[in-house]
Amino acid sequence: MSSVTSSDIASSHGGNSGRWVGRIIIYGLLLIFAILYLMPLFVMLTTSFKTMDEIQNGNMLALPQAPTLDPWFKAWGEACVGLTCAGIKGYFWNSTKMVVPAVAISTILGALNGYVLTKWRFPGHTLVFGLMLFACFIPFQSVLLPMATILGALGRFGTTLQNLTGLSFGFGNSTVNLVFVHVVYGLGFTTLFFRNFYEAFPTELVKAAQVDGASFFQIFRRIMLPNSLPIIVVTVIYQFTNIWNDFLFASAYAGTGDSMPMTVALNNVVNTSTGVVEYNVNMAAAMIAAVPTLIVYILAGRYFVRGLMAGAVKG
Repeated sequence: MSSVTSSDIASSHGGNSGRWVGRIIIYGLLLIFAILYLMPLFVMLTTSFKTMDEIQNGNMLALPQAPTLDPWFKAWGEACVGLTCAGIKGYFWNSTKMVVPAVAISTILGALNGYVLTKWRFPGHTLVFGLMLFACFIPFQSVLLPMATILGALGRFGTTLQNLTGLSFGFGNSTVNLVFVHVVYGLGFTTLFFRNFYEAFPTELVKAAQVDGASFFQIFRRIMLPNSLPIIVVTVIYQFTNIWNDFLFASAYAGTGDSMPMTVALNNVVNTSTGVVEYNVNMAAAMIAAVPTLIVYILAGRYFVRGLMAGAVKG
């Protein structure tokens, strides 16, 4: 009896030791990967607070000896974007004016599509959803020329409206064009998110509201949307990140002039041939461009996985 007890205790100690070794290995690997992943961010952040003399004569990984905010102020208000040395502040607001309506419109339309495809089924709804799902797998590059043709037609339509009414209603405007492009391209993803979320939403609530005389939009506004916060957060994070960081569409449809978004302006700052290459200013500009997405993830990142999992299992 005592020998059995001793062997049980020994195996228990051995099992605990094995678990501790496994945890040490896992956390050690995670720590190594975290350091490798965060190293570029560390270099960017520290370099943005250094003077040029310190960058040229010092260690890239060293902390700044005399931290300064001058590179940040210069990146914001004085950096040369091409031949214009007025900083990146104007292009930052260009991106903001593009991202906010694009995210809002694509999220609302995706919610409506998901609502219709799950709670107001119609003949052929599966085919419609399949086609929209197929749109998620179309690469950016393959839509550049067709989208340019459509935007050109919209621009001509805006010119006609301008001649007839004195107002173009935004048709042909670079910012409006980019909003249109990102709404169209992102609609497949937002529809997929909301459709999967609403698939797990109790249909009985919708039917009860119909019995009480609620209309299509009343059900959507009073029942569906108030209960959609988790998936709305997911969609906003996904769309905001993709649209803010987009370079291909931005360079193709608004790559010149004062209307270019932040990503194109940042590329022009880094590649400018005017004067000396100021690495601290370039790093500060890159950090400014990354701040909005960092803020979004810090404030709402914990809801991202929760929102994705909310519609994963049908209740």
